[in-house]
Amino acid sequence: MGGPASPQLKGAPAGPGLVVSADWAVPAALDEPQRQWGVRVAGGMIDDCGPAGELRARYPDDDLCDGSGCVLLPGFVNAHVHLYGVLAHGVPAPAQPVADFWGFLDDYWWPLVENALDQEMISAAAAWVTAELATGGTTSFFDILEAPNALPDALFAEREAVAASGLRGVLSFEATERMGAANGQAGLDENARFIEACRASGPSGAGNRVSGAMCIHTTFTCSEPFIRRAFETAAELDVFCHAHVNEGVHEGRWCTEHHGMRTLEFYERIGVASPRFQASQCVQMSPREIEIIAATGVRVSHMPLSNCEVGGGIAPVLEMLQRNVTVGLGSDGYLNDMFAVMRGAFLLHRAATLDPGAISAATVLHMATEGSARTLGLDRVGRLEPGWHADLQLVDIGGPKGLPTPVEAHNLLDQLVLWRNASHVSRVMVGGDWIVDGGVVVGADMDRLRARTLEQAARLWS
Repeated sequence: MGGPASPQLKGAPAGPGLVVSADWAVPAALDEPQRQWGVRVAGGMIDDCGPAGELRARYPDDDLCDGSGCVLLPGFVNAHVHLYGVLAHGVPAPAQPVADFWGFLDDYWWPLVENALDQEMISAAAAWVTAELATGGTTSFFDILEAPNALPDALFAEREAVAASGLRGVLSFEATERMGAANGQAGLDENARFIEACRASGPSGAGNRVSGAMCIHTTFTCSEPFIRRAFETAAELDVFCHAHVNEGVHEGRWCTEHHGMRTLEFYERIGVASPRFQASQCVQMSPREIEIIAATGVRVSHMPLSNCEVGGGIAPVLEMLQRNVTVGLGSDGYLNDMFAVMRGAFLLHRAATLDPGAISAATVLHMATEGSARTLGLDRVGRLEPGWHADLQLVDIGGPKGLPTPVEAHNLLDQLVLWRNASHVSRVMVGGDWIVDGGVVVGADMDRLRARTLEQAARLWS
């Protein structure tokens, strides 16, 4: 792939600083795009920004990455992914057709995928998918691992592959009591040990951008005492606690039958609905549940494409955004190209509301960058501004892979969301280190990673 020459490779110093310039830049998704603009990177952070010519004049001794033909963007933040999910792409379906979401879990996903995972499978999937994420412009992500038969140390096996990728990864184990109380507690313990181990390893650096979070599955696989214990542990460790919420109609009905109220009403009653709660999916929501999320500060991650794939529905994201809910965007491990995920959100919510102006390209780009970062509590991630982490991407809009129509400030974001994809990403930087150069992951043997993933997928399928 073409693109600007890169003077710096992964982990290498950039002299006194590095100026990255481009034909266009989007410093923040909700702000006006800037023409012939750039940033100065020093010490892993954005040190300065402004018109490219002025930056070059101010820092004549700096190295230069000339992004002619490109747009400079913040790196994507994937707010919800299952790295292990790649192993199930194309896995044989059960003999009997899946009738509903419960059947999808109980007859298909749990027995054929999650219960069969081991640490070798987890490690191979993590190495492949982090490379895939990087080549598509993703610089940070939140992973949810459920592999009850791979405990203990499943997260530690995953961590090695994630750390090698150079990405910022927040990793969690999805603790659940569906295989018994002891296994559920082992999942909570796995998260706590992992969070503490990441903190003990020192400050974030090129090889140490991995952290942990607490995570449970759902109300229908976790008892009230178990849920309380998870959130109490999260508070003690000062991390967020994640749960899947109302991915389809099943959980709301289950909560009504067993607790006499819907899912978010139950979480509110037991006192865990708060900004510490990271709720994913949130598809089948009542008006009261949306009110609870808005009033309590629960953070939401939205997966438009995977919600379609499992027949869950279309989440009421517009209503949540109107109430100033923090909403991020994720792939759910289904299609990890964040351009495709943004495009899904852009189109689905317009179709669902019969309103071509219901959601803008700027809004979905915001959800995929700063919105997701806020959802995950990532500090100074998602913008290209002084004092923020130098997590960025250069996307081809000119040259052989360029757009066929003129790019202007008024149409740049629409063109990116609708007509760009992962194959147009030429350079990706995390914390001042190039991890993708010329569309290729720096230092990665993709053939070897693919072969290993194929081998482990075959083991899983057997």
